[in-house]
Amino acid sequence: MSRSLLPAACAALFLFAAAPAAARDVSCRLDFDMAGWSAFYKTASGTGRVRCDNGQAMAVKIDAKGGGLTVGKSEIRGGRGTFSAVRDIRELLGTYVAAEAHAGAVKSSKAQAMTKGEVSLALAGTGEGWDLGVAFGAFTIEAR
Repeated sequence: MSRSLLPAACAALFLFAAAPAAARDVSCRLDFDMAGWSAFYKTASGTGRVRCDNGQAMAVKIDAKGGGLTVGKSEIRGGRGTFSAVRDIRELLGTYVAAEAHAGAVKSSKAQAMTKGEVSLALAGTGEGWDLGVAFGAFTIEAR
């Protein structure tokens, strides 16, 4: 490669390599409370707050709906979710595809992973209630 093209090639390579890293560097988490029930059809709703390391924050409404072989009633207080890196907090809004297996009585724990395009969300929480089953469905986050 000639000496005159080398600086231009290095600059292009640097810009190309740096763009994806800089484009998705905002880390966000969800703190939430939710309650619900299931009898073949599963539904739960709640509220939460999303906070990002760039200072962005928003109050959100959460809805989970789906079906499967499931029965129970539960409440999660102080749940936490961690999102994959994004460009902006608004990318976190929308419907995530979820699949879960759960079991609990009195004190219950839940962990779940879901995805919405390039954004993923891992949830964890403890609460009270009883539940048993396998469910598939949607987890929707909307701005309040």
